[in-house]
Amino acid sequence: MNPESDIKILIAMHKPYRVAEDPVYYPVHVGAKGKPAFDAGGPNPILADDQGDNISSKNPNFCELTGLYYMWKNQPSDYLGIVHYRRYFGSGHGFDKWERIASGDEIREKLEKSSIILPKPRNYFIETNYSQYAHAHHASDLDATRQIIEEKYPSYLAAYDSYMKRTKGHRFNMFIMRRDLADKYLEWLFDILFELEGRIDISKYSPYDRRVYGFISERLIDPWIETNNFSYEEMPVIDMENVNWIKKGSAFLARKIKGKRSEKEV
Repeated sequence: MNPESDIKILIAMHKPYRVAEDPVYYPVHVGAKGKPAFDAGGPNPILADDQGDNISSKNPNFCELTGLYYMWKNQPSDYLGIVHYRRYFGSGHGFDKWERIASGDEIREKLEKSSIILPKPRNYFIETNYSQYAHAHHASDLDATRQIIEEKYPSYLAAYDSYMKRTKGHRFNMFIMRRDLADKYLEWLFDILFELEGRIDISKYSPYDRRVYGFISERLIDPWIETNNFSYEEMPVIDMENVNWIKKGSAFLARKIKGKRSEKEV
């Protein structure tokens, strides 16, 4: 790949935070509409997702996808990607977490092998992708999504059903794609999510569960890739803050035993 290739990877962020120093990373203030601006540092100035064609006001329900929509509609590039201010694609180099963030050169090397990069999958082992969502959120969200796919994109239904029966999946709404593929994926994704908006009532959902469209989108990238038979490369995920895996594991088991997430966990 030409080292001058235009790669834009948005860093979804809603507050000031240290950002990666490599110029392929573009900090984006998500949910910026009506919020005070802030600085992010790094080689590129922070962008705001309430400029141009945008859905910034939907951020409480769409999460980082409002930043992704802004980049898709307003920031042309050869490759488009998304990470989070506390979660990046990583490399195997360095001891400090910030040194282990994948560089532009490392990403280009991966993109020489495939036009898509995904995070290494998460495996729930004792839960399918469907049951894990049902225990953490509202199963009816997935059922309504399936109905939309059956009606509007029936060729994707087999992959969707197969994915929901598995225990593994690519999560976090993280990817890097060649722009023409990203355009096709995001057109498909947002068409489904905007349709879903009109079919489910989230007025009584907790603030956590109102992030439903961000959660649903995490479960759609695998069916899209598998239906189109696209190859991809995987990279590890680097969490910039320590994760309490004991707490997360205990909450995961409690939800499986007792049912849906309690409001205290939100």
